[in-house]
Order: sequence, then C-alpha cells, then structure tokens
Amino acid sequence: MRHATHDLISPVPGTDRKIHSFHFGPQDSGRKIYIQSSLHADELPGMLVAWKLKNQLRTLEEAGRLKAEIVLVPVANPIGQDQQVMDIHLGRYELESGQNFNRRFLDMTDKVIAEIESTLTDDPVQNQSLVRKAFKTTLERETANNQLTSQRLIQQRLACDAEMVLDLHCDFDAVEHLYTTPEAWDQVEPLARYLGSKASLLATDSGGQSFDECFTLLWWKLNQQFGERIPLGSFSVTIELRGQMDVSHDLAEQDAQAILNYLTHYGVIAGEAAALPELPFSATPLAAVEPIESPMGGVLVLMAKAGDVIEAGQVIAEVIDPITDRVEPIRSSISGVMYACANRRMATAGMAVARIAGTEAYRSGYLLSP
Repeated sequence: MRHATHDLISPVPGTDRKIHSFHFGPQDSGRKIYIQSSLHADELPGMLVAWKLKNQLRTLEEAGRLKAEIVLVPVANPIGQDQQVMDIHLGRYELESGQNFNRRFLDMTDKVIAEIESTLTDDPVQNQSLVRKAFKTTLERETANNQLTSQRLIQQRLACDAEMVLDLHCDFDAVEHLYTTPEAWDQVEPLARYLGSKASLLATDSGGQSFDECFTLLWWKLNQQFGERIPLGSFSVTIELRGQMDVSHDLAEQDAQAILNYLTHYGVIAGEAAALPELPFSATPLAAVEPIESPMGGVLVLMAKAGDVIEAGQVIAEVIDPITDRVEPIRSSISGVMYACANRRMATAGMAVARIAGTEAYRSGYLLSP
C-alpha cells in the first residue's frame, strides 16, 4: 500500500487541509480503479465501507491478488468534515460559497480534444490511451484559486485516468440504490446485483457537472464526435448506501464485500467471483423519478417507508398544521419504488419529502436534487 497526501489551498494561515489517497496493486498494469467516499461529508456509511475496503485491499495486495491499481480515498471532503456548526454536521454545501460539494467539476472536453485531435489514430485502444494521458495532462495545467476548487481539482486528477469510478454516498433515509449511465448499465448491472440495489437510475447527463459525470460525459462527448475511434473508456457509479444513520459494522462489511465481489467479477481481483444474486428491481431512467414536495409547512407524518412499492395516487405522507388543524395528504402521481425520503419531521413549504423511481421518463434538464 502506498499512502499519498494532496494539499488543498489554505483559506487562511494555519488551516491546512489534505486529501489522503491509498494506492493498492500494480501501478504498471495499465488498469486503474478509483473509489472515494463521503464527498458529501455528512454521508458517513461510505466512509466506514471505505475503511473496511482499505483493510481488505491490503490483505489482497499482500496475497498478490490485485490485477489493477486500486486507489481509495476514504475522506474525499476534508472541508466538509470540519463544518460542524453548533453540534450539527453540515457537509453537503460549502459554508463560504453555498456550493454543493458534488457539483461544478471541470468539463475538460474541449481542452482534451485540442490536445489529441492531431494525434488520433485508427486504433481505438491507442486512442483511449491518448485520451487518458490528455485528460491527466490538461488537468495538471489547471490552477485553483481557493480551497473548494483545489479540492475538486485534486479529486479529478486522482480519478481522471481510471476505467471505473465508484463514488460512495448515502441519502437522508433510503434503501440501497445507485446512479450510472445507460451506456454503462451492462457493466454496472452485476454491481447492482451484489449490492441488492432497490433502484438503479440511469442518465447520460443529469445536470450540474457532478463528480461521476465529469468523467463519463467527457468520454461520451468524445465518442459522439469521433465515433468508434474513441470508444467509452471510463464508467462511473454513484452508490447510495442507504440513509445517513445506516452506519454499522454489519452493513459496512456487507457492502464492502459486495464491492469486492464485483471487482472480482470485473476481473481486477484474482479469484472466483461469487454467484450473481437476483436483481431486486430493473434499472429505470432518472428522468422517470418523481421528486415529491410538501405543499405547506407542518409536522410531517410518513405513511410509507423507503423501499415500499407505491401505487399512483397513494398517500405517502401527511403534513399537519397544528394551529389551523389543516391536514394535507401528499400523494405520488406515479407508481414505482419509494427509494428515499426525508429524515426531517418538520416540513417546510416546498421541501423534498420523497423520491419515487417510476418507469416512464417525463422530466428533462436538471435532474438532481440541489
């Protein structure tokens, strides 16, 4: 195992922060897997899973079973980890700028095209190598002017030449689910099976230039422009490890083993892969998700729980105004799986209450939560 540190820009003297990366397996294999956790810093199930993976990857490396370099970043967001305000962890947005830590990553497509256009060949494998090198080179030329942009740049540099990127998150209150692209689904489906994913949500571009899509979108755009000369050279998966309170050794060991089973099935860990379980639910478009909001403020009473199969028109919650006695039912307008819901019980008007994974796409544009 090799332990590397990467310095963030210090906002004021005496407040230095670093990102720590742990590198396992052969660095000269030509293959690389990148795994990080807690980019939203208050989403901690993934951090425990990453720690479990760290210990198991060390053992696998000592046994000579790793066939690719695997880079692990257990604490992807040191800025957000330190945002404890009056005993409440605020890890989704940077307090200084209000920006979501998982948005606004750099789109390097045009710069990569300028770097490779004159040297492209008719060999797709060679072109993939050219793109990875150009992606890394162009990112190395980028500069950051504050702590947040330096953190994003470090994360992109660590993952830009990986063929697989796994980003470990969780929701407020949720069952296990994941996000990836339609183009990658055939490769990702075994992971969904091992994890027991209750919803697998697909979008090529969900908006916001999130961490996972800053890689897949670059390859997709290159493929759209140059065709088969540049096949898709990377895929990403955002894995949502249930809800914020689902931090336990049993769950973390289960999820870490699922990821290791997948990496074995994928061929970067030597050994016989575990048999593939059944897929709990088929993949569906992210554009088919209904984000359900509260029509008013009041006490939120959930009538359904994460993981329930919901019918169109079903009441999933009530909001109660204890002053006026108004009771407002909240209904789903579609059928599907309620894969995530709020963990707050005082609703504000317009607050996100739940998300239902439907089957028919009906939304477009920006598809993510804020």
